[in-house]
Amino acid sequence: MTRTATASRPQNIVLLIADSLRYDSVHPDGLPVGLPYTAGHATRFTQARSGGCWTLPATASLFTGLMPHEHGADTHSRGLGRGVPTLAAVLRDHGYSTHQITANVATTDVFGLDAGFDEIYRIWKEVPAVHRKIHEVMVLIGKPRLRKKILSTEFITGKLSEDLEASKVWLQSTIDAVFDRARATLAANTASGKGSFLFLNLMETHFPYHVAPTFETTSQGWFDQIREVLALYHLVNQTWLTRDRNPIADRQMAVLRERQRESWRFVAARVDAFVQEIREAGDNLVIFGSDHGDCFGEQGWSYHFSNVADAGNRVPLYWLRTDGSGAGRVIDTPVSARDVFHGVLREVGDPRGVHHITEEPERSLPVMESAWYNNQGKTLQRYRYDQIAFVEGGQRFLNRQGGWWTAAAATVGPEPVFEPLPSGVDPIEDAVVPERRAALRETVSAFRGFATEHGG
Repeated sequence: MTRTATASRPQNIVLLIADSLRYDSVHPDGLPVGLPYTAGHATRFTQARSGGCWTLPATASLFTGLMPHEHGADTHSRGLGRGVPTLAAVLRDHGYSTHQITANVATTDVFGLDAGFDEIYRIWKEVPAVHRKIHEVMVLIGKPRLRKKILSTEFITGKLSEDLEASKVWLQSTIDAVFDRARATLAANTASGKGSFLFLNLMETHFPYHVAPTFETTSQGWFDQIREVLALYHLVNQTWLTRDRNPIADRQMAVLRERQRESWRFVAARVDAFVQEIREAGDNLVIFGSDHGDCFGEQGWSYHFSNVADAGNRVPLYWLRTDGSGAGRVIDTPVSARDVFHGVLREVGDPRGVHHITEEPERSLPVMESAWYNNQGKTLQRYRYDQIAFVEGGQRFLNRQGGWWTAAAATVGPEPVFEPLPSGVDPIEDAVVPERRAALRETVSAFRGFATEHGG
């Protein structure tokens, strides 16, 4: 039953996002791991696809229901377009108190994703740093943009910049602090008679993939531990984009992939317990998922920051209503995670909600976009292109550099490798049902225009 403006609406809405979490980290064998309550009480999607390839475009798509070329927040433009309605702003107009509780600086005012929120809690400001000096040195070594801080007055005097302080989440888990802040915020608003919209970002499943309360390697022996740390360094710095070969060996890629799986196992029970707590605390809507996936050497890509449209972009997505409708339902229809925006609007009776993702999944257009990353101005020419992909009839179709590629859509495990389609083949005409062709053509054309304008 789709909610209308006169029907009851959720008292509180909680959008819980585990940053960078891949679908197959949660579902290694096709079934969910560590989510007994959530899976049993939710509508679960098996083919939800992120609209963007890293936190900024993917989260902006969740917040706006738009693709990156429409909302403007991607690797090229680096900021949400002015005047774009956000989920927080719309819900605030409906009387909700809106709060963001985040462990990722990218979801805040840095890129304009604070739009519509009454309050933003930067969780790194609420937790003490563990091994403060080690943290500073590791972050400065790990991020080129921050290395210049070493000789700055700011560093010498111990005054950390916002992004340097925020990166303490790389060395320590903050999930408990996020959940504690969420509980306190909901309690305060309930006492004041206010409904709440909470967006929560968890960083444990993001680089460096926390496997313990503080940073630990997973390899045995000091030599392999050093190699693991070096692999993490090359991963986050995207050094492979500037070299003729990937400096991360396949064996280390496998270690990094297992780190994310272990990071999920590290937090899964707490996520499941929190979802249960919030759902059963009142008439609350809880949505759990991920903003985007990650890459571990698949399709020739090594990290989610660039061109992950062709690997690792299937994300977990669970929708839990208090009334129990949809509990235990599994939707295999490919959908776009950006349509969370429209589903939430339908829940509160806002007419701008085009369709409800749980009730009309066939109306969702599963399209993914990615833009190339200019790594310190040194990205090799062969990586300097943008690309767009869509899913139709169990196949993925990818357009890049003027040509089309295809591969099966994964059901279990990583995405199969793309193969080029013969020149002149038009998958939109040949593989897409007639009622979706016009929308896909318009999206692909608009994206290609946006990419051309920005040099992609």
